[in-house]
Amino acid sequence: MRVLLDTHAFLWTAADAPELGREARRCWLDPATCPLLSVASVWEMAIKAGLGKLRLDMPLDELVAQGIEGQGIALLPIDLSHALAVRTLPLHHRDPFDRLLAAQALAEKVPILSADDTFDRYGVKRIW
Repeated sequence: MRVLLDTHAFLWTAADAPELGREARRCWLDPATCPLLSVASVWEMAIKAGLGKLRLDMPLDELVAQGIEGQGIALLPIDLSHALAVRTLPLHHRDPFDRLLAAQALAEKVPILSADDTFDRYGVKRIW
């Protein structure tokens, strides 16, 4: 099953953090799961790291490469259809990255691994 990782879910899976929900951890560890990391999440982390709002134990490019190579995460590009789908979403959330993730999850018909229950209001299946 393909599943889109929210930005915090990617960071918590990379760190094996206890904040990862029980169902999310089960999904993450399931060998049948094909995790997806949106380029939007990489962009968000790059901005936050550059502003000093996100501290990482390693450079972001290495963290992402480690996820792709070591944990089998596939990058989900931002397609034109994803960007345009944002305009059809109700304004439940003002965070542009989360709105894009919601649009991607809906367009790709995949659940999202996230603690953020705002995704529920968009009709995105959420695993946590």
